[in-house]
Order: sequence, then structure tokens, then C-alpha cells
Amino acid sequence: MGKIAFVCSGQGDQHPGMGKELYEKYETAARVFEMCESLRPGTLKQCFEGTDEELQRTGNTQPCLFAAELAMACVLKEQGICPSAAAGFSLGEVTAAVIAGILSQEEGFRLVCIRGRLMEQEAEKHDTSMAAVVRLTPEQVSELCSGYSQIYPVNFNGPGQVSVSGLSVQMPAFCAEVKKAGGRAIPLKVQGAFHSPFMKEAADAFARELSRVPMKKSEIPLYSNVTAEPYTEDAASLLSRQIASPVQWEKLIKAVIRDGIETFIEIGPGKTLTNMIRKIAPEAEAYSALEKLKES
Repeated sequence: MGKIAFVCSGQGDQHPGMGKELYEKYETAARVFEMCESLRPGTLKQCFEGTDEELQRTGNTQPCLFAAELAMACVLKEQGICPSAAAGFSLGEVTAAVIAGILSQEEGFRLVCIRGRLMEQEAEKHDTSMAAVVRLTPEQVSELCSGYSQIYPVNFNGPGQVSVSGLSVQMPAFCAEVKKAGGRAIPLKVQGAFHSPFMKEAADAFARELSRVPMKKSEIPLYSNVTAEPYTEDAASLLSRQIASPVQWEKLIKAVIRDGIETFIEIGPGKTLTNMIRKIAPEAEAYSALEKLKES
């Protein structure tokens, strides 16, 4: 299998019942969920019984996804599957920071609860939305965005896929231009214009929270959404800046491979990152944690 990187999911892969089988099957997973429940009562019910609508609210999505991801990571480690590097997509970078030893489990969960609440509050201030643009290059998408005052390229997911954030009123015209250019714009089920300037106040508020949190030196390389490189500067700065900065996922994955990683295991309730990585680097091995746990 070679050296392994754990890559933690972002919003979008959440679904009702996520983590329930882990909770019932593995004592290690149950301990993680119970810790989250003790800090945020109702988390278990939302994960296991919450509706799609409830789980799509950012203030609920982020703590619930974190709980499911951390539980998966702990079970894999208990089974001897340990990472040599870690990364996460957006919210998943906080989970990855816990896996890398920068944050404790409790601090990671507490911060994710705050992060989700801040981003939800900011999203409610503006009528914004997101869309995934496929079949166009990053350069083409960026050029189209430059024709609009408040639409931004924000997630560079892989070959032929870039997500954009912006004002809802400008999005139909933008999507029409995407189609005219030979691409396709797919609306995303999220609450706001994440990773764009619309999230600047949330990023600033999260930075203030992070300034009060003790952080340790990373035990394994942790790759940043902002720089696409391992953390070398203040972790608090990178974790706060990424809220309002583009996610450089394709560059990040290429950097992880450059540094000797051969296998990626997606930590989360879906396979979105696994599919992205297979497109970015067909030569790499990529699996979801769910696949690995079913083998055990």
C-alpha cells in the first residue's frame, strides 16, 4: 500500500444515518461520538436520525461531519492503518488537524461547532449560492468570473471541475455563459458563498477564536487548502484564512504525491474526494474509509 494520507471530507457528503454503523460496531467510534455529544447535546440524534434539510444547515453539517470523520479515523488507526500525512477539504482540514496532532479531539470539535455557526450566520446575511463548473479549464472559469462583480472561483477540485461562489442574482447569467463556453454549471446544495470574500467576517471571527487555542506541532505533514503545501507557518492563520480563500485541492493532492504518498484514504461518509483524486492522479491508489472498514 505504501505511505498513506488520510484526506477528510468537506460539506456535501453528509447524509442521514452517517456514522451509526460505526457507533454500533466499534467501541472506539462510540467514544468519539459520545465525546461530541457531551460537548454538543443533540449531535448523535442529528447524525443518526436527522433529515437531509437539517443536516444541510451549516451549523449542523460541520459538527456532524467532524464526528463521523474522527470516529472513522480512530477506528482505522486502531486497526493499524495509520497515515504518514493528512489533509482535509474545507471543514475537513480541521479534522485533519486533529489527526495530525495539532489540536485535541475536544478542541477540534469545539472549533468546528464555532466555525459552522459563524459561516451559517455570514451566509444568512447575503443571498448567495455556489455552483460546480465542469468541462472548462480553471483559466476559462476564472476568466468568466472576472466579468462579474461578485462571482468568484473558489474550489479548484481537479481537471475540468471548479466551483464558484457568488451573488445568487448574478448566478443565472454566469451559468448561461458557462454553457455558451461549452461547460456545465451544477448548483450546489450549500447555504452560502463559501471560500469567497463573502466569508471574510467569519474568517476574522474564527481567527480570534483560534488565537485562544493551544496548538501543538504537527506530528505528520498537514497540507493546507490555502497554500497546497505542508503547514510551515502559524496553524491558526491557515485554518482561519481558508474560510474565505479558494481551496487549492488539485495542487494539494499533487504536492502530497510529490512528497512520497502513494495511497489516499478518504475519511468521511462518502466518496467525493476519492473520485476527485482518481481524476487528478490516476496513478495513485485512492479508497474511501468505508471501503477499508468493510474489508475488516
